[in-house]
Amino acid sequence: MGARRTARERALQALYQLDMSGAVSPSEALESAWSASAEEGPRDEAAHAFALELVIGVREHLEEIDRLIEQHSHNWRLDRMSRVDRNVLRLGVFELLHRPDIPRKVTLNEAVELGKTFGSEESSAFINGLLDKIAAAAEKP
Repeated sequence: MGARRTARERALQALYQLDMSGAVSPSEALESAWSASAEEGPRDEAAHAFALELVIGVREHLEEIDRLIEQHSHNWRLDRMSRVDRNVLRLGVFELLHRPDIPRKVTLNEAVELGKTFGSEESSAFINGLLDKIAAAAEKP
């Protein structure tokens, strides 16, 4: 698995933890996610830095990100979405809006893979459709 995919997985796990409790800081949540996966071997520091940037970025822009998700998710309130789907969407929207160096296709593919790995059977299609709408509205190439 690539370093950035691993980073996105750990970022998702940290965001999930923050969504559950909110009592820890983004860096503590990420450290916890990374420690829980220690069997993968030594941590890639570039991947860790990317994951931390994602977690902090999502948390800093959470209101904007959640507003966009709700605006484009017809018949689905954010609080009714599964925590996994909600946080995969948050990661994807952050990348779409605030990481111009990451192509739209990469963001969508990575989000779909996270949905397949951590979500339900329907997660990947739901995530793909919603992120595609948001990317089109944001005119991300």
